[in-house]
Amino acid sequence: MFPTVVQTSGTFNFNPSGGEIILTAFDRIQVRPTEVTQAQMQRAVMEMNLALVKFNNMQPNLWTVDLQSFPLLAGSATYSLPAETTQVLDAFIRYATNPTLDRYLSQISRTEYAAISAKGTQGFPSQFWFDRLISPTVTFYLVPDGAYPYEFFYYRVSQIQDATIANGVNVQVINRFLDALTSNLAHRLARIYRPELEQIRKADADEAWLIAASQDVENVPVYVYPGLAGYWR
Repeated sequence: MFPTVVQTSGTFNFNPSGGEIILTAFDRIQVRPTEVTQAQMQRAVMEMNLALVKFNNMQPNLWTVDLQSFPLLAGSATYSLPAETTQVLDAFIRYATNPTLDRYLSQISRTEYAAISAKGTQGFPSQFWFDRLISPTVTFYLVPDGAYPYEFFYYRVSQIQDATIANGVNVQVINRFLDALTSNLAHRLARIYRPELEQIRKADADEAWLIAASQDVENVPVYVYPGLAGYWR
């Protein structure tokens, strides 16, 4: 008995263009590719970008996380961040060169920052406040002093890049979210062109999102410890 030889593609390149995703979404609402008009394609591009806006709000999307850095200046508390930055997850300061040393920073809220009485006090920063503006900023406490050449490193969530169908480009969505995007777009297009299919397409979209989101996590153990220090002197 000889083992069965399984032939596979050997590739991992499935990444349809924005235009292909749109045509597939139209197919799901029974609008065939030969029936799609230019006006419908333009509307679909708008709806696909609105779907990505929704994805941006379903934070964090791990494939949009990257590490950024910039030097801190003595006496300067507030710094501008790139406009596409939507969330800061973790941050640390690198403050020595031989060897390099990193110190983790804790994130505080607007209210906590407002409660600090001497905001201009200089020293080694230990906290930061991320202000989610149209042009986001980060503010440090303590205000950086001149003791070391400080460099601020932060893992941020970036906004997903705009979707377009020009030149057959891809959408900035990782493989495991392609079905979620296509299903969400089909639901949005059903609202416009096939309202009788809206509810079933919504169910598809919700299911696809739940499946993708359940895998968009870091597979590490989580430890929960009771805070008992206050019970003893």
